[in-house]
Amino acid sequence: MPDAQPRYKRILLKLSGEAGVGGDSFGIDPKTLQAVAEDIGQVVNAGVQICLVVGGGNIFRGAALAESGMERASADYMGMLATVMNALALQATLEKVGVYTRVQSAIPMEAVCEPYIRRRALRHLEKGRVVIFAAGLGAPFFTTDTPAALRAAEMGCDALFKGTSVDGVYTADPKKDPDAKRYETLSYKEVLSKDLRVMDTSAVSLMRDNHIPIVVFSIRERGNLLKVLHGEGVYTTIA
Repeated sequence: MPDAQPRYKRILLKLSGEAGVGGDSFGIDPKTLQAVAEDIGQVVNAGVQICLVVGGGNIFRGAALAESGMERASADYMGMLATVMNALALQATLEKVGVYTRVQSAIPMEAVCEPYIRRRALRHLEKGRVVIFAAGLGAPFFTTDTPAALRAAEMGCDALFKGTSVDGVYTADPKKDPDAKRYETLSYKEVLSKDLRVMDTSAVSLMRDNHIPIVVFSIRERGNLLKVLHGEGVYTTIA
């Protein structure tokens, strides 16, 4: 039976650039942005405090350019700037649907957003604002998984929600293997030992050490975020 109230009071939503703002194409897709913003608005209206980390793969992939010969640190900094672009686009769309939003960047750029300050971010959440954390950790050699896990711990989140293009964690890629089976639940240890690649190992370990569950669900299904918060729909819980 679905929960009458959302199961978590404060969550961090981790979105890839493609699933969160890019849709199926390169760049920023307004329709995808609008759908994600409306889903987040439903959650805010339900009284849940929410912060986000969004990737930048729909604009730029630092790791891919590094493999082509560019210095890895420079490529990663370019990828961080792509996350800032996505964060600003999502902020504008959220405010268009009436959701107060702040962007905080790990790389200071006061002309366009706030610097990351933990106490200020917590105050925003307490006031019902959505906080989007951009520019990763402000350091190269990390994907956006690790800063998502770190911010979830710093903000005292009850869960980390990972919105993807599939409805949970599978034994194999369901887009390539029709026999792939979805897990209802997993332990952190199983994710690491089976190398399921849900998130970076450092991110999974950080969530394990802070006892924060990871909920993997499809962000592509309209209204799914609120459904999963109520215990409905299809998803995988890692705890």
